[in-house]
Amino acid sequence: MNNETSKITEERKERCVLVALITKQQDERKTAEYLDELEFLAETAGAATVRRFTQRAAGPSSVTYLGKGKLQEIREFIEREEDAGHEIDLAIFDDELTAKQLRNIEKELHVRILDRTSLILDIFAMRAQTASAKTQVELAQNQYMLPRLQRMWTHLERQGGGSGSGGGKGSVGLRGPGETQLEMDRRIILNRMALLKRRLAEIDKQKTTQRQSRGRLIRVALVGYTNVGKSTLINLLSKSDVFAENKLFATLDTTVRKVIINNLPFLLSDTVGFIRKLPTELVSSFKSTLDEVREADLLLHVVDVSHPDFEDQIRVVDRTLADLGCAEKPIVIVFNKMDAYKWVEKEADDLTPATKENISLDELERTWMAKLNGECIFISAREKQNIEALRKLMYMKIRELHVQKYPYNDFLFINYDEQGNPL
Repeated sequence: MNNETSKITEERKERCVLVALITKQQDERKTAEYLDELEFLAETAGAATVRRFTQRAAGPSSVTYLGKGKLQEIREFIEREEDAGHEIDLAIFDDELTAKQLRNIEKELHVRILDRTSLILDIFAMRAQTASAKTQVELAQNQYMLPRLQRMWTHLERQGGGSGSGGGKGSVGLRGPGETQLEMDRRIILNRMALLKRRLAEIDKQKTTQRQSRGRLIRVALVGYTNVGKSTLINLLSKSDVFAENKLFATLDTTVRKVIINNLPFLLSDTVGFIRKLPTELVSSFKSTLDEVREADLLLHVVDVSHPDFEDQIRVVDRTLADLGCAEKPIVIVFNKMDAYKWVEKEADDLTPATKENISLDELERTWMAKLNGECIFISAREKQNIEALRKLMYMKIRELHVQKYPYNDFLFINYDEQGNPL
């Protein structure tokens, strides 16, 4: 994996082009949003986007993902840039590519090819700090690489000569050693994966022991799309110093803090952010991280309300939570970044239907409060807006859960009313 993607962290920013399909399932607007996110991913990895390419199609070609004409257009653009002294280092595709597609696209474009999955894995490898995160990322990388090993041995096809061969492409003398080396690499990767899984099992066991030793405290987990402000929020609520940055996947390791609101202690954990098309390798590898979500008593679903497509991001998180078996847990939606929300007021005589762009924050708040029966709140963690209201809401929810889970340990609440105010 490291040989395929390397780290895009050189002194000169690598220059890339982005590629995506427009289909019946993914219209032009949706494709543009996905490419915006892909560009942000590339920027997070340290690459500068030069141009985007899209093609309308019924679906991806099993051979080259794109049609031949579009591939030729991209190749000609890359060649023109090179002639002008501006080298294009890589092409990034918004969908996961098969080994066959990767091999054929590379032959056409003559630049390094990444797909969305390999780019995300590369960012995770850059962000991993602890032994746990590094182990989980390496396992995911090996799972991704295993079915693509054949592509790594295409250089054998270009070698001339060999023991017992006439030197032609595909001759027996070359084909045999290539297959032998391929099988050897496959065994190495499978053995490495088995070792990593054993290490993760040990990590899971240790973390399970840690969770069991945390005492009779309600567990609250922050979940949400990546880059919605979860780390900023946990810093604010716990007065800690968790790394927070305006980049995707700034947090990989689960952070757990003990927080006290009005004499009510509970555990608050920050978790890795979700994203569209999150690689299945990562979902399975990050089991120990996601176990904090599975074992939480209450989920705070943090949403970037200023993002133009925040409703789709909510659906992505909801689907991921359902896949984890957490859809039935108590959830409070925390709409963050209300300070960054922008809208254009409609003219009084404008009878066109309201859109996301011309709905005020007040209207949006009333709509969602009614839809969720009050199980949501609008805040700005950065500007500390409405934080006291969030604390009160959290107190009420955690108090209710604590009484249900530990009915004989209600002494914590003697001096406080239902709203969390001291008597």
